[in-house]
Amino acid sequence: MHVLVLSIEIHIPAAQSLKSKRSVVLSLVRQLDQMHGVGAAEVDHLDVWQRSTIGATVVGGDVGHVESVADAVDRLVWSKPELEVITIDRSWWDNAS
Repeated sequence: MHVLVLSIEIHIPAAQSLKSKRSVVLSLVRQLDQMHGVGAAEVDHLDVWQRSTIGATVVGGDVGHVESVADAVDRLVWSKPELEVITIDRSWWDNAS
């Protein structure tokens, strides 16, 4: 089993309230959750209007497949005109312990 964890930090310049921010964030999280092998949730900056961090995991049996799905996650996030990507960090989860 291979697990890749993505930390996606975004800025939502048009958000003027938590309600408008959450509309954008929930839409993105739902789209990520619909991708095969991906789970996502907002994990930081919950009470900040224009900023969010979304945690996503990609799970699969093959490293190449996991990386391919993670690349699709990147493309989806970068394609959203309503947000600005600050960073997308990737880290492999090691369950060897």
